[in-house]
Amino acid sequence: MPVAIITGASKGLGRAPAGAPAGRGWDLVVDARSARPLEDTARELRAAGQGAGRGAAARVVALPGDVADAGHRAALVAAAGELGGLDLLVNNASVLGAEPLVRLADHPLDGLRTALEVNVVAPLGLIQQALPLLRKSSYLASYEEFAPHMERTFPGGGDGNDKPYDSHPYTTNARNVGSSDSSPYIGIGGAILNLSSDAAVEAYPAWGGYGTAKAALDQQSAVLAVEEPGLRVWWVDPGDMRTDLYAAAVPDEDPSQRPLPGTVVPALLRLLDGAAPSGRYTAASVAAAPGEASAR
Repeated sequence: MPVAIITGASKGLGRAPAGAPAGRGWDLVVDARSARPLEDTARELRAAGQGAGRGAAARVVALPGDVADAGHRAALVAAAGELGGLDLLVNNASVLGAEPLVRLADHPLDGLRTALEVNVVAPLGLIQQALPLLRKSSYLASYEEFAPHMERTFPGGGDGNDKPYDSHPYTTNARNVGSSDSSPYIGIGGAILNLSSDAAVEAYPAWGGYGTAKAALDQQSAVLAVEEPGLRVWWVDPGDMRTDLYAAAVPDEDPSQRPLPGTVVPALLRLLDGAAPSGRYTAASVAAAPGEASAR
């Protein structure tokens, strides 16, 4: 069965995407900083895997720890290897850098360093550890036998605000590593999904520290997509969600009008099911795009 690593999976935007592959019978390696909530989530994921018709609960390895710790990252990848390999890496774990958010004039520098460490350095460290397994994955390549991505329609880069935006124009055709008229390259490896934010491309007051870190993650993802044409690399803005992270960022706002994290899952599944080309996506644009259904 396919194997995924999902960081920050005990709640919110990490917990929701973890439930979808578990329900399809995927084996999972999940992490979070708090052990008890993570184990509660792992039990739910195992139950979801059992309901996928495998005849047994999905194998879910729950490893509490901090993604900023190199030893913990190595343990996550080793656990995936013991499950049989790695087909999907989801870098979701994130910190704000300041809670509640503050303007750059007042932003603690140590907080910015922490945001960069967790949101940028740690994902790259985990990717570096995981690349040997991801390069060996044949999961997405097997999809091409009956669902070649050239027949799918996916939106280009955009900020989700109905105005032209191309954060990385040089990755528009990243897979055409030969001449400009070469046919699209079909990656034979696995996929990396980095959770970004609209704060990476929009100048919102008080979101400067967090936005800086997410902008760096976007650029890092874009370069990785060029350097690893055999993989799919997606950096996705999920939109505002009703999460603990957002509540900590702006505690005075009423969160009840914001969508729950589960609402973004169909868009993320559509990227996976359509073997979407590497690039920056917004969940809203992916969900609204024409093409095949997001679930099989």
